[in-house]
Amino acid sequence: MPPYRRALLKLSGEALKGSRTYGIDPTAVGTVADEIKAALSQGVELALLTGGGNIWRGQDAAASGMERGTADHVGMLATIMNALVLQDALESRGVGTRTQSAITIQAVAEPYIRRRALRHLEKGRVVIFAAGTGNPYFTTDTAAALRAVEIGADILLMAKHGVDGVYEADPRTTPSARRFTQLSYMEALNRRLEIMDSTALALCMENHLPILVFDLFAPGALQATLRGERVGTLIAELEHSVFAER
Repeated sequence: MPPYRRALLKLSGEALKGSRTYGIDPTAVGTVADEIKAALSQGVELALLTGGGNIWRGQDAAASGMERGTADHVGMLATIMNALVLQDALESRGVGTRTQSAITIQAVAEPYIRRRALRHLEKGRVVIFAAGTGNPYFTTDTAAALRAVEIGADILLMAKHGVDGVYEADPRTTPSARRFTQLSYMEALNRRLEIMDSTALALCMENHLPILVFDLFAPGALQATLRGERVGTLIAELEHSVFAER
């Protein structure tokens, strides 16, 4: 039996742009879809939630003068675009998929209904949650934590592109920075590490939901994660944090 019965995979929009500076790279989308299909063979129920930063960033638009609520709603539409692209890639590989949107857009996606999402997962379908929480001022990280709690996920998988875990400092500017193999919720909050926003992290802590940060594009990483192997950085209820050995 796999160690996790059900998981939610949070994908950043940047993961879908690949080597491009903007938009969607079909090669990157295909790689993500292949990894997800392989992971499903292990018998885990899997939901996805995508960001939209490869197309639009609401905070950046708001900083440029756009009304924040409007800017965030445009960002929600960007996540729907990403979700539909992922849905198509998965279904072309024979993976049953349903997209559920937190804002009504019934021509292309189901509305988010928790019990319907659970039924899809029980039938072996991948459920892609789009449009964040449906509310401005909340990030897709918070949406991922919320949906993971709502569907009873055993773990929240934070997929990164080219980052193999959580470091004590930015390894690009501080080459000597050490990577954590495990990290407590409180230390993550106190250190203000750039894992996810504090609202999302606090929600996971309050609901005892472990978080795993890993590099999705490392070959076989998602499968290894769902087998319970040591990959990336685990954030959970721990007495102390541990650094990776050099």
